Amino acid sequence: MSDTQEKSKSMVTGIERVLDIFEAFQRSQRPLSLTELAEMAEIPKSTCHAIVATLSSRGYLYALSRPRALYPTKRMHDVTRDILKKDPFIDRANELLERLRDSSRETVILGKRSGNSVVYLQVMEGPHAIRYSAKAGDLKPLHSSSIGKALLGSMKEPDLRQWVCESSLPKITPTTITDSDALIQNILSSRLAGYFQTRGENVRDVWAVSAFFNVDKETFAVAVAGPQNRMEESMAEYAHLLVATCSFLAHSLHR
Repeated sequence: MSDTQEKSKSMVTGIERVLDIFEAFQRSQRPLSLTELAEMAEIPKSTCHAIVATLSSRGYLYALSRPRALYPTKRMHDVTRDILKKDPFIDRANELLERLRDSSRETVILGKRSGNSVVYLQVMEGPHAIRYSAKAGDLKPLHSSSIGKALLGSMKEPDLRQWVCESSLPKITPTTITDSDALIQNILSSRLAGYFQTRGENVRDVWAVSAFFNVDKETFAVAVAGPQNRMEESMAEYAHLLVATCSFLAHSLHR
């Protein structure tokens, strides 16, 4: 490995460790000592100390003396809030996504492809006490998630076949489709129907229906997801609402 590659790898590792530190605070939701933080983030204590010192000097962490601990300031919140205010896409999509959530009363998700995964860009959870829960930024496999199937279904058939045949298709749940031919047929049949479904293939007992749309050469997908006992009887109705929503999104978000 060259010096440039070593330096690049080191920089990526450093970024990952900063993110690990903030996610440790998210999980704990309390001040953490340096030792606790290093353990939760699985970072050597000396490395954690150096990162903490930098974050503190930039105003992202502050120290408590009794007990001796650390906690994030509002700076990260304010930075991300200001960034999200200028999001060129999500804010414009929210009204239509909210309507779909209110009509279906189930969780609505907007996603996009990120490598061989789906990244959730927006999640609007349904009002039921028992519902499908997720967060923006979650990553899901393409082959087992409803949005993933929709995004695969947006591909040209030769590209779809090549991707499926060259990709690992791990079994996420007992009902995940892991046979290449079966997955291709499932996606092609769904594309003819105009929408895509999963039946407990990514999360046990969670069913979902999805559709894709294009905006300025970018492909997105929206899903409605919820517990099997509610979704099973309503998939066709939700598919109709979903396809209409995606059509509205494609037209209203086109620049």
